[in-house]
Amino acid sequence: MQGPPLPPGRLKSPQTPEEEEKPPAEQTLEEQHLTIEPESDAEHAECAAALQALGVVFKEKPRIDDGNGCGIDKPIIVSEALPGIKLKPEATIRCPTALALARWIKESVVPAASAALPEQGRITTVNQATSYMCRLRNGAETGRISEHARGNAIDIASFRFEKGDDVAVRSRRGDSTLTGAFQRTVSAAGCLYFTTVLDPESDAAHETHFHLDVIDRKGGYRYCH
Repeated sequence: MQGPPLPPGRLKSPQTPEEEEKPPAEQTLEEQHLTIEPESDAEHAECAAALQALGVVFKEKPRIDDGNGCGIDKPIIVSEALPGIKLKPEATIRCPTALALARWIKESVVPAASAALPEQGRITTVNQATSYMCRLRNGAETGRISEHARGNAIDIASFRFEKGDDVAVRSRRGDSTLTGAFQRTVSAAGCLYFTTVLDPESDAAHETHFHLDVIDRKGGYRYCH
């Protein structure tokens, strides 16, 4: 006999007994049966208006669905993080990620660069290493899905200035120069805008970039290292 219908929102893809016994940390992406988070039209429009007010150069992109929960409901492609500051290569991310990035650069990165490295002129380019990518955290075969796979994250590899060499993100714990002070300052400030900030002192997986994401945690908790 057919049983009563499942309550709304409870319908899931069937799992095998072996999958049900595995904790999430031991499950592959395919075994987790994840779905793409829907985004509100009104909230997206409000976010896009905020980007336009800041002068961010971006364009809308059709919904991305790469299966297994990888994708973005309302993706955008950002080519300039702020007026005159290119984002290279262009980044496919969610609007809230782009907005956090723009505010961080405008309110923290640019002032810190002006104070620490005035002889190099203004920042012209922010070089990113990873934006949207369908994978698990740190490229592992099992475990939780990466925020890159949901458009919530971006990795920043270096900053290009009008003059002088690029400032690459690398381990600078013992760097007593103004360049070291600049990197430590913008890393610490990142937690004002992002809910996760991982820098080269975090672990080996982040020794060449900042990982910045806007994952929503209970109680507004943030993880910054």
